Formats: sequence, C-alpha cells, structure tokens
Amino acid sequence: MRLVGPNGEQVGIVRVEDALRLAEEANLDLVEVAPMAKPPVAKLMDFGKFKYEAAMKAREARKNQVNTVIKEIKLRPKIDPHDYGTKKGHVERFLKAGDKVKVTIMFRGREQSRPELGRRLLERLAQDIAELGFVESAPKQDGRNMIMVIGPTKKKAEAKAEQRRSREQHDQRPADTADTADTADTADMADVAETAAPAPSGEQPEAQAPQTDQATAAAE
Repeated sequence: MRLVGPNGEQVGIVRVEDALRLAEEANLDLVEVAPMAKPPVAKLMDFGKFKYEAAMKAREARKNQVNTVIKEIKLRPKIDPHDYGTKKGHVERFLKAGDKVKVTIMFRGREQSRPELGRRLLERLAQDIAELGFVESAPKQDGRNMIMVIGPTKKKAEAKAEQRRSREQHDQRPADTADTADTADTADMADVAETAAPAPSGEQPEAQAPQTDQATAAAE
C-alpha cells in the first residue's frame, strides 16, 4: 500500500505489516483513505481527532446553511388603503429578512371579470417595494387567484449577518451613556420641580400676621 504520514508527507509503498508497525510506534491509527486506488492509499492519523474535526466542520456548514423561505400575503382587489399599508409593511419586513414573498390576489364573485384590478394592485406593490425586492415571477392568473412572487434584493445570508452586527453593536453600547442620560434626566426633573408652580402674576404672597408679645399684652 501507499503510505502517507501524519503531516501529509509521502512515506512510500510499504507492506501492510510495516505500516501497522509504524502506526504503533507513532501511537497513531492506520486509516485507509483510498481503498480503490492501485495500490490502496492509507494514512497515519489520530482517527478520534479526525472524526471530531469532521463533525465540527459539518456542524459549521449546517449553521451557515441558508434555507429559502417563501412567505405569503393575500390581498383583495378592492383593499382598503389602511389594510394595504399594513400588508405592504409585512412584505417589506419579509424582504428585509431575505425571504421571498408570494403575493396572492383573491377574486370573489363578479371580481373575477375584472382581473386588471388585481394586476394594477400587484404592479403598485412592486413599485412601492422596489428598493427591497424585485419581481421574480410576473403576475399570472391561477383559477380565482392572481399570483406574483417577489424576491429580495438582499440575500438571506447578508440579511442575517446585518441583523447579527446590529445586535452586537447594540450590546456593545457603553454603559456610562445610559448613566449620563439618567443623570441629565434627574437634573431636568429637579429644574421642572422648582419652576413647576410659579406664583400668579400680579399677586404677592400673603404676609404673615405679626406675632403678639404675650407678656406685653398681659401688662396692658
């Protein structure tokens, strides 16, 4: 077999017995890494450490894996302006998070004869969120519904990284900033307390009645 050393160096073609002896002397494992090669290739390594590092790499890969998520928003052709603003806010939030959005216009009754209403609404929505997303699938009729898919301009991984940086910056905010703000607020409250109830203009505070000397009054 062809033997590879623990640091990747080429030991050469050796007998299996000699490879096992070298592994025992180095307190390592003899692992066959290319059994189909001619001759087969084996390597001297710490197999337990190798398995641990492989598991950590797989775990890190799963952690950084990005799963595509499609959110769905449903609208009516004659939607109220306030409801439209709320729905648009949801679409913007999904796009900022890096998710795709499936927008569905639901037609009922005679609304099915006016598909242009739904198309105009979808085109309006696409223009309103143009900075955050783009039309990935143009509006198309699907039975009683009309569907459009909007993709985010920012990838999922980028959105997650930006959210992580924002959280880290918030967590690293200096503690003395909050203390300073609290001190300033306390001082302002003290000033307000001192000036909160000024005397009405033109009125003088009542003078206290002079105290009578009891001894003089008794003598008189």
